[in-house]
Amino acid sequence: MAAEQSMADVLDAGIHVRDAARSATSGATGVDTVLAALPQMMEYDHASLARWDPLRRRHTTLAGSYPDDATAYIETRLHHDPVFPVLRSPARGGLWLRDVPGQLLAASPGFQEVLSPLGIEDGVAQCLFAADGRYVGMLNVSTRRPRRTPDPARAVLTLLTEALAAAVDARATPPPEQAPADARRFGGLSPRELQVLAELTAGRTNREIAQRLYITPRTVGTHIEHILAKLDLPNRAAAAARAAAWGIEPSR
Repeated sequence: MAAEQSMADVLDAGIHVRDAARSATSGATGVDTVLAALPQMMEYDHASLARWDPLRRRHTTLAGSYPDDATAYIETRLHHDPVFPVLRSPARGGLWLRDVPGQLLAASPGFQEVLSPLGIEDGVAQCLFAADGRYVGMLNVSTRRPRRTPDPARAVLTLLTEALAAAVDARATPPPEQAPADARRFGGLSPRELQVLAELTAGRTNREIAQRLYITPRTVGTHIEHILAKLDLPNRAAAAARAAAWGIEPSR
C-alpha cells in the first residue's frame, strides 16, 4: 500500500500518474485514468480532478469519486470557502488538511458540512496553474486515515502539478489539425468518450457502463455531459441515435 512505500516506490508510482496525465492531455485517454493511477502513489477514499471555468465562475468535475453533495460543493461553493484563498496561492505546494489551522477549519463550510461528516481526517487540495500563470483547476484527495509523517507523496505531488494542470486545462487540448482522425470524424470526442457513447447504444445505465469500463458512475455522467455538449445533443437517447448512425457499437 502507498502508506508503506519508500520514497523510491512513491516516485516510481508518481511517474505512472504523470504518464496518465500526459495521456489525458493528448486526448488518448480520459482524465479518470489519472485518478486510477493515483492510489499507487497515495491511498485515498475520495478524489477528484476539476477544471476551473472562468466564464461561469465555477469548477467542473472531470473525474471523481466524491458523493454528489461533496462534488456539488467543490464545483459551486469551494471557491467561496475561507480556505480557498490560502490554498490558491501559487507559491503553496498544496494545502494538506493536517496543516490547516483549527480556527480556519472551524470557519470552513467545506470541512464542517462536507468533509467532517464523511469522516475525513487527512488529504490535500492542490490548486493547478498553467505555465502562463492561469488558475486552471484543482486536485482534491481525501482519506479517513491519517497519513504518515514524513510523507513522501507530498514532494512527489508537487512535482506532478505541471502535468496535472495540463490534463485539466481546456486550452491544452490539441488543435483540430493535431487531433486524431477518429476524433475529427466523431465530433472531437476523446477515445474514452467514444467508448461511453458506444455503451449508450446498448441502453445501459451509468452504473452498468461504469462497471464495463472500470470507472465510476459519476465519471460516466461527466463523460455523457461532455458528449452532449460537443455534439450539441439534448439527451442520451439522441446521443445513442447519433452513435448508431455512425456505426459505433460497444465492445463485446
